[in-house]
Amino acid sequence: MAATKTTKTKAPADKAKKVPRAEKAAGPKTAKASEKPKKLSALDAAARVLEETGEKMTCKEMIDAMAAKGYWTSPGGQTPHRTLYAAIIKEIATKGMESRFKKTEPGKFARA
Repeated sequence: MAATKTTKTKAPADKAKKVPRAEKAAGPKTAKASEKPKKLSALDAAARVLEETGEKMTCKEMIDAMAAKGYWTSPGGQTPHRTLYAAIIKEIATKGMESRFKKTEPGKFARA
């Protein structure tokens, strides 16, 4: 005769003790004067650089300009220009006409 396997279940009272995440995070969010402004992503910084210069740029030129203006710096990657290129191409492919970028010639982008 085979032994039957039993499973343990939590009592309904144990489940009721948990506080939902929405209630934990609820509360007014106020910006403190001591908080730093939100750091730009590489894509946001690239869009800003292209908008300010108004020129077609390669990804290497954008990375250099973003670092010079203090918008974004690489966290230590060896090829940040390739990562930026891939991100720009992905945005163009997914957003289409609503993309912030347009490819003007091989390896160069402008603000859409």
